[in-house]
Amino acid sequence: MGTQIQTVALGWQVYALTGDPLSLGFIGLAEALPFLALTLWGGQAADLMDRRLLAVLSAFPILGGALWLLAVNLGTPPRQVWIFYAAQVLAGVGRAFHRPASAALGSEIVPREAYANAATWRSAMFHTAMVAGPALGGLLVAWSPRVAYGVEAALMILGLAAFAFLRPRPRPPESRPGSSGILEGVRFVLREKVVLGALSLDLFAVLFGGAAALLPAFARDILRVGGLGFGLLRAAPALGSILMSLLLAHLPPLRRAGRAMLLCVAAFGACWIAFALSRSFALSILLLALSGAFDNVSVVLRATLVQIFTPQELMGRVSAVNSFFIGSSNELGAFESGVAARLLGLVPSVVFGGAMTLVVVAATAWSSPELRKLRNL
Repeated sequence: MGTQIQTVALGWQVYALTGDPLSLGFIGLAEALPFLALTLWGGQAADLMDRRLLAVLSAFPILGGALWLLAVNLGTPPRQVWIFYAAQVLAGVGRAFHRPASAALGSEIVPREAYANAATWRSAMFHTAMVAGPALGGLLVAWSPRVAYGVEAALMILGLAAFAFLRPRPRPPESRPGSSGILEGVRFVLREKVVLGALSLDLFAVLFGGAAALLPAFARDILRVGGLGFGLLRAAPALGSILMSLLLAHLPPLRRAGRAMLLCVAAFGACWIAFALSRSFALSILLLALSGAFDNVSVVLRATLVQIFTPQELMGRVSAVNSFFIGSSNELGAFESGVAARLLGLVPSVVFGGAMTLVVVAATAWSSPELRKLRNL
């Protein structure tokens, strides 16, 4: 919830300063570059170290960014955008180590036979925060940015405290690798064609199809709904994802998982095309919620695939590759959206991104028959 509040408040302030969609893209790039540079090292550290300890330590740079934004907003509101980008750089450094550690930690807590159901519930919890965070962030930033960042910092401290209650199963010594093999996770993913197809599908679909970074511009210039409306727009995809998670958690496993993933990613792209053309706030909310619901199916299937196919001693490094593919796609997608909006215009850029998502689905279905034919997990 805290990081979502930061994303909303920071994006709102940056766009208010610049009025330029490209500046919203640079927010994503500032976080993605350090993340991409360090995440494979983060995966190696997650396989060498105590994963709970690493997850806690790596959260401190993210918390530091929140405290930095709180400090600079206590006086006169900042007028230079580099201040906001610096906070994102800190977040990228922390996330490069935190994501592989926390993802791999899940395999030490949940029994293997419960991986799929656990991935569904974890997605539901995550997207609950994705609903509450942006909605709360929209309210708080309309009140005062300093209040928004103060609440964010408090929530992050509570989140860190929660790690004290985790009781992971001890890893046997033989499951801890030596100091070499930082690229072993990459080699494993390249060997496992189903995993490679699923990761590639999500990477390019989110890279082109998701335009969440441009929502401040849509809220201000297209739909004209203000800060609260912007918070609701940001929360809508996560609301759809929560409802889909609850549905998936109570249904039997999908019988044709590969086909379901491909169809849902295609529907995700179509929702963004329709959103770009919508001028109704209610319709836009509905389309964003549907995009989140379809995206959740892909998220749950991908998370289950990675955990089922990956040996315990490689879990940190494969989680890092997963983060490299997926964790960076949102931020790089934000940059791509900003550049496309500058070159094509706001609405055409989102239509183009959604169309490219459909192309990606068709290309993946053709090039990865293993994923297309995947059945019950």
